[in-house]
Amino acid sequence: MIQEFKKVNKVSGELNLPGDKSISHRAVMFASMAKGKSVIKNLSNGQDVGTTVKCFQQLGTEIKKEGSEIIVIGKGFKNFSKPSKLLDCGNSGTTARLITGFLSAQDFETTLIGDESLSKRPMDRVTIPLTQMGARFESENNRLPLKISPAKEIHPINYEMSVASAQIKSAVILAGLHCESTTSVIEKLPSRNHTEKMLGLEVKKNKSGNTILVSKINYPVPAEYFVPSDVSSAAFFVVLAILSKNSSLIIKNIGLNETRKGYLEILGQMGAKINYENISVSGGETYGNIVVESGKLNNIEIPKEIIPNIIDEIPILSVAGLFAEGDFIIKNAGELRKKESDRISTLCYNYKLLGLQVDEFEDGFSISGEIKNKSIVFNSFEDHRIAMTFAILSMLLNGGGKVDNFDCVAISNPDFLRQVQRITV
Repeated sequence: MIQEFKKVNKVSGELNLPGDKSISHRAVMFASMAKGKSVIKNLSNGQDVGTTVKCFQQLGTEIKKEGSEIIVIGKGFKNFSKPSKLLDCGNSGTTARLITGFLSAQDFETTLIGDESLSKRPMDRVTIPLTQMGARFESENNRLPLKISPAKEIHPINYEMSVASAQIKSAVILAGLHCESTTSVIEKLPSRNHTEKMLGLEVKKNKSGNTILVSKINYPVPAEYFVPSDVSSAAFFVVLAILSKNSSLIIKNIGLNETRKGYLEILGQMGAKINYENISVSGGETYGNIVVESGKLNNIEIPKEIIPNIIDEIPILSVAGLFAEGDFIIKNAGELRKKESDRISTLCYNYKLLGLQVDEFEDGFSISGEIKNKSIVFNSFEDHRIAMTFAILSMLLNGGGKVDNFDCVAISNPDFLRQVQRITV
């Protein structure tokens, strides 16, 4: 499906966005692991989270919707059932990598599969530490399909992260929840910390990084989860409001976790007018309203340390950088090549369509120059964040633009088009 976007004259009003995707995945998993009834409020309606729900239903968990809430009747410690067919993780890397840690500690073999895109993404980054914990895996070139033979007895490890990745960290933690003794995960650069916050894990901080401690005493119990609205989904509308003249936008109940709001800090340093209101905390997660106003931006040097916490927002940040003073340059972001698409390559491809000067590096890219070409059909590469990024860019171009295969946005935000219509003139 090719979706056309016209230039937006003004952004105004309020938005209430679906629940945070990262927190939603974990809420479903932890509620399923707890023995008894849990309630999840404001669960993400994206396809990826739906994939996690389906996987745990196949494992025997009862999950149903009652009004605006999700009711989960969890199975308890190692009380899950062997699925009757392969577990299909669809396009969701979070589902595949986190559930691998969980399944490594169960009493039955399972096999994970995924769509064409997910089947190209590496799984060895989670299978290496999980093998050290006793699990065994069979796959071709460390890709899906992945056969998981659980450990007869999962054992704790001290694991030092080689890359900053919340998915790897969480996979080890999920396995570590099944150990009597303590597993330690050491990260030099902090990554998203939803797993540790939601489980109430002890985190020791020092000059060299964080050490996260986990054991069976941290195993989930029934709870009520409130999922703040998705801060990553908000990024597209934040940038649109900043770059549209005479605009102001309020986005309500957005998650403001310190490991997720890095892009807001970067935009602030670039000169954006962003204010915070009605700050609250639930389940260890901070959330509140953000108020965004239009304004001029200046590109800055983006520090290496913040890259893990803005990795998903780099595509839309590059749009902000395109319209800011100076050249936009991003480095130390090689992890972008291992997402739903090679996002360094896909971003560079689309920016070149505009006649811009684009330089691609192994770990990033730069864009500069003036837009020369009009009436562009951008390629989404069936990557939801690339699709939404170039939808926003199209709305900022005098002649608008088009994005192909736009329906892939349903992976994270199926209501994107309706949200745009609600706040634009």
